[in-house]
Amino acid sequence: MIHQFQTKNAAPVIMLDDLTHRIFNAIGRPFENQGIFLPEQIPAYIERLQAAINAEQNDASSSSASDDYDDQSAGLSPLGRRAYPFLELLRRAQESQEPVVWGT
Repeated sequence: MIHQFQTKNAAPVIMLDDLTHRIFNAIGRPFENQGIFLPEQIPAYIERLQAAINAEQNDASSSSASDDYDDQSAGLSPLGRRAYPFLELLRRAQESQEPVVWGT
C-alpha cells in the first residue's frame, strides 16, 4: 500500500507500507491509515526518527568495520536514506508550524 504525507510549504512524500511502518515504529506511534501530526508533536518525532537513524548508522559502522567493501556499502543506513524525504517534510512542517496529514 502507498501512503502520501503532506504539509503546506513542502512537496508531498509518498512511501510504501514497509518504510511507513518502520518510521512509525521509530517515532513510537502506531500507524493508522489516516491521521495528523500536530505542530507541537513534530519536534519530538524528528528527534526520535533522527535518533533511530543515528543508532542504525552506528550499528552498521561497527558491524561492518571488519567486512570487505561490498558488505560495507550494503550496511549503510537504509532507514537514513529512505526516510530522508519524510524527515525533511517534518522539518519543513516544523519551520512553518503546520501539521502533517495523510490518508483519505
